[in-house]
Parts: sequence; structure tokens; C-alpha cells
Amino acid sequence: MLILRDGLVVQSIQFKHTNVIHWKAVTAVDFFDRWAVDEIVVLDVSRNLKQRQKFHTILGVLAQKCFVPLTVGGWVDSVEEVRHLLRLGADKVTLNTAAVRRPQLLTACARVFGSQCVVVSIDVKDHGDGNYEVYIDRGREPTGLLPWDWARQAREHGAGEIFLNCIDRDGFRQGYDHRLLRRVVEAVDIPVIAMGGVLTWQHLVDGIVLGGADAVAAANIFHYTEHSTKKAKDFMASSGIEVRRVQAGTDAFKDRPLPRLN
Repeated sequence: MLILRDGLVVQSIQFKHTNVIHWKAVTAVDFFDRWAVDEIVVLDVSRNLKQRQKFHTILGVLAQKCFVPLTVGGWVDSVEEVRHLLRLGADKVTLNTAAVRRPQLLTACARVFGSQCVVVSIDVKDHGDGNYEVYIDRGREPTGLLPWDWARQAREHGAGEIFLNCIDRDGFRQGYDHRLLRRVVEAVDIPVIAMGGVLTWQHLVDGIVLGGADAVAAANIFHYTEHSTKKAKDFMASSGIEVRRVQAGTDAFKDRPLPRLN
């Protein structure tokens, strides 16, 4: 996963994005593609919307270099913006704040482009007493929603995938919140991707085995460990988890489902 602020790749710690990791997102994608990742998620967390055009330009370049599915999100609040991102080369688009405020947007996007490219990103805070709550606007605004209830509603409105992030664990290297993950997985019949808190390859395995996730994602760890995705896959395979083996930099994903650009 790549988090971009004003065009630069940054580290995320409880949704604070202050530490620049890479000057250029293209460089990071080159590394990830060479190491044969299964998918790349790119989120724009820029506060200055004047930087949006820069993000669009970067996305166009990334899409030309990326040989795996590319999921893109951040500031997505309309069917027109989804269409624009898909035309720039995204395979899937993730919605968060706008989806909570206007769930019908999910229905409209699924109707136009197909649910396979509509991802709902759910950011969750643990209040410390075992109660979880969905937050929006980059983790600043509480919604009163339970994450598993919102995941179920998002599915009903047309989401084809859930991207679940625990704010409390983001950047804290404690592994995924398996209790939260399991509750959301059991609530829906669409893929759930776990995010937030990975420090070791065992954390990835636990996300699948203990949390029941359909896939696992990470950001910070992949920026600091050489050949990281290959090592992650090797460890997961040795733990009995089936992982996709493809040659990096190929068109092995060319037959993946594409959005309908109506």
C-alpha cells in the first residue's frame, strides 16, 4: 500500500502522515512490481485539494508501470471522479467518507462500473472497552456506526470488497485486530482485506488464520525491508497459506476483470 501526501509517499501512524518515505511514488511501484506483489493500493491523503491534479498525473504514470491490479482512493466523492480514476488506469476505486455520508453513491458506482471495482474502506477505532466505531474524514469524525453493520450495509449498496483498517493499530506494529477482523469477515460474503499494524511476516499469517481475512495488506514494513513482498510470500507459503506465484514485471494479471467504463 502506498499513501501519498502532496505527491510524496509517507508513513502512516494512527492516520498521521508526517514522515516522508520516498520522494517518488513511481520508484516505490517499481520496487513492488519487481518483488511481485499481488495488488497495489494507492491512497491520496493530501489536505490541499489543489494537489489533486498532481495525484492524477502520478496515477497515470503508475498505471503505465504497474503490472498488477491497482486500487486507488482518497477524496473520491462522485461517479465522475470514479470514472476519471478508472480512465487514468485504476482497476478498482475505494470510497470511505463519501460512502458513509451518501451510501447511494456506492449503488450508483456499482451500477455504472460493476461492483467488482467498488471497494469500501472502513476505518475503525477501538474505544478500549471492546466497543468499535467507524470513523471518517481520515479518522477524525465518529459516525456511531458499528464496523460490521456498516460493512453489511456497504455490501447491500453495491460494494464488492471491504478494506478494513484499525486506526489504533496503524503504524504501531502490534499486528491486526483479529477480533475486529473476524466480526467483519463473518458479517459479509465479499472479500475483506486486513490493514494496520504489521511488523512481522507472522502478523500476515495471523490475519488470514486468526482473523479470517481474504487478503492482508501493509504499508510501512514494505518500505523498509529489502525484497519484502517476496519474503512475505515465502513465509506465508511455509506456514501453509496458498499464495500467488508470478514473475514480476509480467502481464500475468491481464485477464483480471475490468471495470465497465460507461
